[in-house]
Amino acid sequence: MTRRILQLVVGLALYGAGCALTVRAGLGVDPWTVLAEGMSALTGVGVGWVTNIIGLAVLAAWIPLRQRPGIGTIANILLVGTSMQLTLGALPLAQGLVGQGAMLLAGIVMVAIASGLYIGARFGPGPRDGLMTGLHTRFGWPIWACRAGVELSVLALGWSLGGTVGVGTVLFAVLIGPLVHVALRALDTRRPWRTAGRSGGSDRSRRRIAPVR
Repeated sequence: MTRRILQLVVGLALYGAGCALTVRAGLGVDPWTVLAEGMSALTGVGVGWVTNIIGLAVLAAWIPLRQRPGIGTIANILLVGTSMQLTLGALPLAQGLVGQGAMLLAGIVMVAIASGLYIGARFGPGPRDGLMTGLHTRFGWPIWACRAGVELSVLALGWSLGGTVGVGTVLFAVLIGPLVHVALRALDTRRPWRTAGRSGGSDRSRRRIAPVR
């Protein structure tokens, strides 16, 4: 349990820091950060703080979808935007196209590793992921359609408000899925081979640590 909590907190903090790197790269960000940037430009509130507010608003949308938040859901709302805001305060803008590209890729990789950490801790989905799974459960729409519909809507709204859309947005969309897949395979706390390897791989050990389906 201690390891899982630590993994959750570190993962969420790294997630916010990774998003901050993509913002400072200036080449375009993921759809939810585009929305946060747009709302920040409109209100004057910091992008990280707006990210927390958006997370809280999305959580409220869970109510009609009959979703139940977990510890990880609440921690996501509190930590991701806070870490993002603190990192933005200490991070300069990237200089030159090479510097921008390096910062963008570093941010995407950091977000992927962070996702593997906090998802692998298994304390519940983030508010945005829960919204998509809630729509799937409530209305029977395919997960990919829920995700695409929500993120395209968020992207369009954020762009109309002044959020940054560019090559970074496309790279994030293309790279994040495969990278998270790799990270999660390495960081999932319920991987059965971890304990089996330590105990010599006995049948009894494998039965004890089999993941709940």
